[in-house]
Amino acid sequence: MQSAELILGSAIGLFTAMLWGISTNVYQSQRDEATPIAISAIKMWTAMAAMTLIVLLPFRSAPFFVPLESAVFLVASVTIGLVIGDLAYLISQERIGVSYAFPISNTFPILTYMIAIIFVGEVIIVSRIIGVVVAVAGVILLSRSQSLVEAPRNCVVSEEFEDSTETCTDWLGIGMALLAALCWATGSVLLQRGVEGIDPIDANFVRMVFGSALFVPIVSISLRRGMPRPTGRAARIVLVAGLFGMTIGSLLYTYSVKLVGAAIAALMGSTSPLFALPISILALKEGFSSKSILGAVLTVTGVILVIIAV
Repeated sequence: MQSAELILGSAIGLFTAMLWGISTNVYQSQRDEATPIAISAIKMWTAMAAMTLIVLLPFRSAPFFVPLESAVFLVASVTIGLVIGDLAYLISQERIGVSYAFPISNTFPILTYMIAIIFVGEVIIVSRIIGVVVAVAGVILLSRSQSLVEAPRNCVVSEEFEDSTETCTDWLGIGMALLAALCWATGSVLLQRGVEGIDPIDANFVRMVFGSALFVPIVSISLRRGMPRPTGRAARIVLVAGLFGMTIGSLLYTYSVKLVGAAIAALMGSTSPLFALPISILALKEGFSSKSILGAVLTVTGVILVIIAV
């Protein structure tokens, strides 16, 4: 890998993480006016429309081209990563709050590394194993100290409150965050295979088109079963956030994966909690504790050790 590609790919990945961190908090702010399925569908459909315009730009250097083998990997990556993974994350975010769902789900570079060992022959390195242990410790802290339904927002959650027998840990919310991590990891490795030898714009277009198509029956069935429609205001806010977080974010992530591979790109994306956690505390008024802050730090530190270990 050329050093210029490493620097460029890492920089793109960090910018992507910032977009994801900001947009995630915007989605969370609309949770009372739009369901997780509605939010996921709106941002996916927004990305499809925007990517269609980008693909049709007259000044592109090469015509659209995606071979069948690449398309299979790309379709699988968006189905597992951006549809199932994002839905699992949004459900988790709704149940346990973004300041906890985000760091837990962003352990996905650890799983990316493990999956890469199996499917692309990634080398096992001891220092990366240490990183796994550190990150898992962070996940445990976050899981045990997560904001509970009784916890007041806009406050520091006391140690006594965290250890109180009256609290009820939301294991479903935690499980959904971990499922999101697994889906994102699998999707990243599949994306690496799918983007080989083709333009990232073409690759991302295929992903957005297929992902958007999947949401048509999902939304239709959900509406028939009584899912409330998002308010006009919420739909507009999610649309704008999706333009940056899903459209630009997914395209830049595809470029990052192509330049530096799924492992390093996953690391860059996992730094999103550095943007999401302070925003959720200051803007969304979510409760937090010293354990949650330590857990977030350990999680990100462990992920970094896993990816950059030598």
